[in-house]
Amino acid sequence: MSAAAQGTSKAAHGDVAPKKKKGPGALATAYLVIYNVVMTAGWLVIAVGLVRAYLARGSYHGLYYSIEKPLKFFQTGALLEVLHCAVGIVPSSVVLTGFQVMSRVFLTWAVTHSVREVQSEDSVLLFVTAWTVTEIIRYSFYTFSLLNHLPYLIKWARYTFFIVLYPMGVSGELLTIYAALPYVQKTGLYSVTLPNKYNFSFDYYTFLILVMISYIPLFPQLYFHMMRQRKKVLGHADDYSKVE
Repeated sequence: MSAAAQGTSKAAHGDVAPKKKKGPGALATAYLVIYNVVMTAGWLVIAVGLVRAYLARGSYHGLYYSIEKPLKFFQTGALLEVLHCAVGIVPSSVVLTGFQVMSRVFLTWAVTHSVREVQSEDSVLLFVTAWTVTEIIRYSFYTFSLLNHLPYLIKWARYTFFIVLYPMGVSGELLTIYAALPYVQKTGLYSVTLPNKYNFSFDYYTFLILVMISYIPLFPQLYFHMMRQRKKVLGHADDYSKVE
C-alpha cells in the first residue's frame, strides 16, 4: 500500500481505536504460567543444590556433580521455548530464541557431558552459577508478567544483573570449551575421518574452535542489545524517580 493510500485509510477510520496486539489465549497463558513456574522452581532447586553442596564440602571445586542431573533436565527443557515461538504463543523470534537455547544445550550436552574431564573445571561452576541466577530472574519475570503483576524489583533485576552475569557466563563457557579441546583432539570425539562410504569428514576439534570464534561478533551484539533494552525499559522509571 502506498503512503497516500495509507494516509487516506487512516483518515477514513480516524474514529476507530487502533487494534491492540493479541496476547496468548487463556489456555495458552495458563500453560505458559505453569511452564515458567516449573522452570523457576527447577533453577531454584539447582541454586539450593549448589549452596548445600558447598556448605557440605567447604569448597566450590567439583560442585557440578551435585547438580548435574537437574541442570541437564531443566536446561534441555528450555527447548520448549523455541516451540512456543514457533506456534506463536510467545511473540519472540524463533531464530534468536533457538540460537540462545541451542547454544546452552550444546554446551550442556556436547561439551560438559561428553568431555567428562572438564566437569571438575572451575569454569563450569562459573557458567552454571551465571545461568542459575539469570534463569531464576528470567522465568520469574515471565511468570509475573503473564499474571500482570510484575514487581519492579524483578523487572530491575532482569535488566540489571545481566551486566555482570552475561560476561561471567560467556567467560565460563569459553574457558570450558577451551579446556575440552585437548581431550577432543586426543580422542577424536564426534569427528568423522575419510575414507568412509559417505565421503564426508568432520573435525569436532575445529568445530569447537569456530564456536569459540563466533563469540567475538555475537557477544557484543547481544550484550549491547540488552543494554539498549535496559535503557528503554528502566529509563522511564528512572526519569520518574528523579522528578519525584
